Amino acid sequence: MNYLSIENLTKSFGDRIIFKDLTFGIDQGQKVAIVAKNGAGKTTLLRCLYGESSIITTEAEQIDSGRIVFRKDIRIAFMQQNEKLSDTNTILEEVFSHDLPELKAVKAYNYAMRINDENLIMNSFEAITELNAWDIEARVNQILSVLKLEDTDKLVGTLSGGQQKRVALAKVLVADADFLILDEPTNHLDLDMIEWLEEYLQKSNSTILMVTHDRYFLEVVCDNILELDDQTIYKYKGNFSYYLEKKAERQASLETTVGKAQNQFKKELEWMRRQPKARGVKQKARIEAFHDTKAVAKQRIDKDEMEIPVKMARLGTKILEMHGVGKAYGDLKILNNLTYTFKRNERLGIVGKNGVGKSTFLNMIMGLENVDKGKIVTGDTVVFGYYSQALLKTEDPNQKVIDVIRDIAEFIPLEKGRQMSAPQFLEKFLFPRNMHYNFVHKLSGGEKRRLKLMTILMKNPNFLILDEPTNDLDIFVMGVLEEYLRSFQGCLIVVSHDRYFMDKMVDHLFVFEGEGEIKDLLGNYTSYRKHLQQSAKANKTVAKSEEKIKVSTLDDGNSSKEEKVEQKKVKLSYKEKAEFDDLEKEMEKLEEEKIKLSEILSNPDSSNDDLMNGGKRLSIVMDELESKSDRWLELSEFA
Repeated sequence: MNYLSIENLTKSFGDRIIFKDLTFGIDQGQKVAIVAKNGAGKTTLLRCLYGESSIITTEAEQIDSGRIVFRKDIRIAFMQQNEKLSDTNTILEEVFSHDLPELKAVKAYNYAMRINDENLIMNSFEAITELNAWDIEARVNQILSVLKLEDTDKLVGTLSGGQQKRVALAKVLVADADFLILDEPTNHLDLDMIEWLEEYLQKSNSTILMVTHDRYFLEVVCDNILELDDQTIYKYKGNFSYYLEKKAERQASLETTVGKAQNQFKKELEWMRRQPKARGVKQKARIEAFHDTKAVAKQRIDKDEMEIPVKMARLGTKILEMHGVGKAYGDLKILNNLTYTFKRNERLGIVGKNGVGKSTFLNMIMGLENVDKGKIVTGDTVVFGYYSQALLKTEDPNQKVIDVIRDIAEFIPLEKGRQMSAPQFLEKFLFPRNMHYNFVHKLSGGEKRRLKLMTILMKNPNFLILDEPTNDLDIFVMGVLEEYLRSFQGCLIVVSHDRYFMDKMVDHLFVFEGEGEIKDLLGNYTSYRKHLQQSAKANKTVAKSEEKIKVSTLDDGNSSKEEKVEQKKVKLSYKEKAEFDDLEKEMEKLEEEKIKLSEILSNPDSSNDDLMNGGKRLSIVMDELESKSDRWLELSEFA
């Protein structure tokens, strides 16, 4: 059943064509992702969909030509990048602000209970029963709890930008729509939230169209990829690994076709030049074929790959030392007596829930925040490059892209004494000549972040601090940034919710556990998650042991026959005990296989076959793990 049909869709801004004659459809149950380079029109395409839907939004765009048709009898919910929420609503009021009968009924019931109106309580009770909506409140509470929005009486206007983003996500998920359209749903979510959302969308019956740069998310959730490239759309029926393989095949085929056309074009061009100028003398069919060949031969194969040719300033032996550093904001403790010495080639990842002080920690290193006690000592040769979450700011609203670079330097020093002009440097970062004199304020969010990254790297830092570097950067730019960082010989600190990025970039983690406590763990993000799972399993074992002790102390010899039978029932049979032991071994093997598969998928040297087979196998392993985990938890109740 078709939910969305797009035919010959064209959109432009002035002389700039964003996309032309796009045609595709989305069927019921499909989970589709749009991938493209920054500025290619992903968000514009979603805004065109807003404009043709029944939902009123300030971000809607009108199309130039073509048709967008949604199925009439479906419920649609959007999550936009810049969601407009009502500042005067509480969190709960905003989440329940959908025009849905079930949500209205639950909202009325909650209001009736609050004012203790018996007649209203009875009427709303009957309405909820008639609509079979009793599970909605439990689902709302679960979603708000996972997204750390438990204080539902807070006004939306008092929330931070990240909290408002989570309210917008909760609002969309609560709607339980037939068709979800999500623009960067993982932004401003911590790692636990992202993994929960990943599982939630996997199990959801909703049809989904999303834009996201989270590659693990693309791998596990999506079953169709739409690539927006060169003003048109390419369709791939598979997950992210499948897309990478088929894209490589498409590009190889295109290169072959263009290469043959170029050879043919040279021969035909000589023939055209030898012929008389009077067109009537020439063979009409051959002339037409010449122009067709010329069109193919002149086709530009887009091999734009961002290059980062900057050099690194020399780094001495003394780099960065933290001696007994403490920091707090009132009762909120950020650090408790942290002592640590950074070494050469340090590759540190920082993880922790939102609000525990990760960005504050980085600001203290940079001297932007004062420490409450202790001291931070920085070596004389250290040149910091700090990529913060804030967007690029320009004092002049009419500043152009080229001016941002020239304000720092007209020529950028490279390795081996070479140098590069500002325009050449911009081209290396995928800003073609026709963009150099664009106004900065007209760039997309990803383009602004790419420009900001340029301003940092061109200062030749030897100590890079990256706070959420992958937000708004497309998957192609991130791949090149990863390659640069893998060869970077300085120190690196990364705060990121991108699990794929963290797995490739870091070799140990600072885990911010709250209350100022930091744990230093060897390994990448996948190792950290395995550590958490093992800790959770150990805690459950301890809890079960304590429960057995409590049960045995309750039996004072006066229990009834029925009660004693119930107590005996908590023990596993011999067959169940064997199954329980086998499950633990099987789950451990699956976890090891999951890590190996993740390493294959994150390895840039993996072949296309390895990527495709690894993606398929990872999906199977995840399903088996879930099934065996459920059974293990069931048996563990009686172990």
